[in-house]
Amino acid sequence: MLLAAGLLEILFWVAFGLVYFVVASAVPGLRWANPQLAWLFLIGPLLLLVFGLSISSKNRRMQKFASSRLLKGLLPDISSVNMVFKYLLMRLAAVFLVLALIDPQLGSKMAEAKVKGIDVVIAIDVSNSMMAEDLNPNRLSRATRAIEKMLDRLRGDRIGIVVFAGQAFVQLPITNDYAAGKLFLSSIDTDIVPVQGTAIGAAIELATESFDPESPAQKTIVVITDGENHEDDATLAAAAAAEKGIKVYTIGMGLPEGTPIPAYQGKQRIGYRKDGDGNVIVSRLNEDMLKEIAQAGNGTYVRASNSEVGLEPLLDELNTLEKTEMGTVSYTEYEDRFQLFVALALLCLVLEWLIREKKGKWSKRLSLFES
Repeated sequence: MLLAAGLLEILFWVAFGLVYFVVASAVPGLRWANPQLAWLFLIGPLLLLVFGLSISSKNRRMQKFASSRLLKGLLPDISSVNMVFKYLLMRLAAVFLVLALIDPQLGSKMAEAKVKGIDVVIAIDVSNSMMAEDLNPNRLSRATRAIEKMLDRLRGDRIGIVVFAGQAFVQLPITNDYAAGKLFLSSIDTDIVPVQGTAIGAAIELATESFDPESPAQKTIVVITDGENHEDDATLAAAAAAEKGIKVYTIGMGLPEGTPIPAYQGKQRIGYRKDGDGNVIVSRLNEDMLKEIAQAGNGTYVRASNSEVGLEPLLDELNTLEKTEMGTVSYTEYEDRFQLFVALALLCLVLEWLIREKKGKWSKRLSLFES
């Protein structure tokens, strides 16, 4: 009986692979809504294990009372065939339920949808102080990873990127091409701007100029920096942006108590940066200044931490702003097909419940799978 169940398991995986290959090749537009749930197919071998342990346990208990030959005489109506069929139906029910959860979908037609969003320019500090490691692995890496996650959540919004240190440059013009945004993010480092410093005001002014003045969309600037050694009147620049209806948000990277800035030669770390007197430079977060910038820009200030940079709650706040229609996008409209597999699973479960372990008048004539 266990051998039969094992052979059925092997045949199932072979048949499943062949059916999947044929269906995937023959049905254009087939996709899976939740492919990450495919690991649930491992429930099948687990069922075989449970079935095997159950049979072994039952056999051990029965052999305490009589030999195998005597048990056949005492229990002539117990059907191994029926037990294997009950297992097979449970096995198929599990497969159909997993397929229902993964939810196969078929694309039936093209559709159009209106896209609404806002314009966001992220100004990110790339000065040497952003290499400080009070945030893991450092302030700059933490910021770029958070921006990448933010791009995964955007729907219809347009984004631009400005990098700044002692000067500011447009790294990515405003676009809804999030893949391009991720590509440009991967090239950001402290060497991308040749002049060191923290020209936050210049970054805000450049971000303001990056917006399309003809666009009716709500415009926002997100400044990500430690705020240290700023060289211009960033508060005045934020106030000027606010007068044009542009909101300015700030995210503080680092800790107020400060931390040394690592020094590198190539990719090898050689110690910490020092000033002209040979003292180790300690970089500190200037929270007060960042709060003033956000207040002047009608935005809010958030301090980053190792658990949350601040872009997630900030994005939630941005989503509350009024969004403007950006146009239309074409997409394939998919139809869910999980209902069929739910019905097949229920059918298998009902049949399993109807089949008894005792032989019927037809199964008494069979000896298939009997041991």
